[in-house]
Formats: sequence, C-alpha cells, structure tokens
Amino acid sequence: MEKTIYLAAGCFWGAQHYLKQIRGVTATMTGFANGKDTASVTYEEVYTDRTGYAETVRVDYDPEVLPLRKLLKLYFLSIEPTSVNQQGEDRGTRYRTGIYYVDPDDYGTIADVMREEQAGYSAPIAVEVEPLTVFHPADESHQDYLDKHPDGYCHLPQALFEAARHAN
Repeated sequence: MEKTIYLAAGCFWGAQHYLKQIRGVTATMTGFANGKDTASVTYEEVYTDRTGYAETVRVDYDPEVLPLRKLLKLYFLSIEPTSVNQQGEDRGTRYRTGIYYVDPDDYGTIADVMREEQAGYSAPIAVEVEPLTVFHPADESHQDYLDKHPDGYCHLPQALFEAARHAN
C-alpha cells in the first residue's frame, strides 16, 4: 500500500531531486502547500511571499520498503531544521521547512522524530508539522528541474544526492 506525505525543505528543485533518489520513494511532485486556499497559484505568485505557500514536494512511498520514520530521518539530513524561512541562500516564507501529513495516523511517528531531532539542537526546530490543507502542483517547468537542468541552482550539496541513492 503506497502512502503520501508532503515535505517542504527550502527550494523544491533540490528537495525533489534528493527525495526521489531514496529507495522506496515511488513518485515525487513539486508544488505549493498550506497557503491561502485559492483555486490555483503560480510560482510567480508564491515568489512574492504574500500567498502563505511553502515550496513543497509531494512524496509517494512504499512503507514496506521505506518506513515513514526512515524517510523523515533522511529528510532531516537535507535541511537546517533550526533555520526560520531560509534554507541555504534561499530566504522567504516560501522556503520554510514543513512536514504536512494526510494520514492522521502518521502524526505519532512525526512527533517522535521531531522530539528525537530536537534533542540534537540547542535552538528550537522550526519545522512546521501540520495536516495538509491545500496543495497545488507546480507547472511542468518546475517538475524534475535538476534532471532537465543538471547545472541548475541547488542549495543542496551533490554528495547528499549520492548518499540518498545508497541509503538503506
């Protein structure tokens, strides 16, 4: 049985490229989550930081191969969890970090991982944890962006992509 979770990790180009490398991830899609409930939203609108949306990756995964706890631990390797509205050089509310869940049963695992991760930091973790309220897919030019533009900007180091491919 496939499951879905939505992860905001700063710029969604690198986040998608990283997450889709992980064994057990069956599909990814970039988009915008948990902003003002509108019929649609564009990248240009989100870029203004007036819509309340976060650049987010929809992650479909096989929990038999990739349990949620492991997926979240790998997610935390790709973010600076104490940073507010910033990842790398990307700044703005659209670059905030967040875990947006669709299955209420996932909340316990998410809360456990958040507590475990917090123990490693003196500053509070700034990762939002909320039910998904709305998600709009990004346009096609923002899907699999780094596959289409291998030299495109990314705040994540190349070594992280390689590590994702070998995570067991």
